[in-house]
Amino acid sequence: MSTAGCGARDLTVSSALPERAGSWRASPLKRFEAAAISVAGYRLVAALGATLRWRTEGLEHFDEIAASGRRPVMAFWHGRILPATYYFRRRGIVVITSENFDGEWIAGIIERFGYRTARGSTSRGARKALRQLTRDMRAGRAAGFTLDGPRGPARVAQPGAVWLAKATGNPILPFHLEADRHWTLNSWDRTQIPKPFATVAIAMGEPIEVSRETDQEGLQAVRRTLEGRLGGLEDRAHEMLRA
Repeated sequence: MSTAGCGARDLTVSSALPERAGSWRASPLKRFEAAAISVAGYRLVAALGATLRWRTEGLEHFDEIAASGRRPVMAFWHGRILPATYYFRRRGIVVITSENFDGEWIAGIIERFGYRTARGSTSRGARKALRQLTRDMRAGRAAGFTLDGPRGPARVAQPGAVWLAKATGNPILPFHLEADRHWTLNSWDRTQIPKPFATVAIAMGEPIEVSRETDQEGLQAVRRTLEGRLGGLEDRAHEMLRA
């Protein structure tokens, strides 16, 4: 899923930044490294994912949105990106990945899982990435957002998903994943990596609609509602694992 939560307030950036972001491409060694990491990372995630067991709740919301002729703006926290990437694979979901070196190998992994990518982030290329997401959604594809990515602060929703929902008329679909056995990385987002043969609970909430007439104050209210909804879904995912 998306590694960036870009939004309207992030769209003004220095003209020098995109050049620096892609400077690593001039190095054949760095391009080889990105490709190698992508292949190895895909194989590791695929092998781990094949061992996982799943408990799900609320996935009918995804199907109901599709049946209505629309597509969801899928929204979750950055710290759950690994199990989300595996579970929602092969659905043609479009996500944002950064234009830097890390974004390149991440894109290589998720594209092997059947995702499409729009390149940009909260700090670089945001306007271009959001335009691409808008076009992809109008062409019938779902979008995925890690709301607090790529650098946080953790559990604070950036405005990109809300902006995209307003621009396209598609609803935001919040969800949370939780593993009963996992490793937690010492990273800003406390990334959770399920252990082999873990059970992962997915709690998906009701869609959140954003009217095209919503003003800036209304968008902020939706963003706060989204944060609260995800907190409730996290509690529900823990309950599902205890059942």
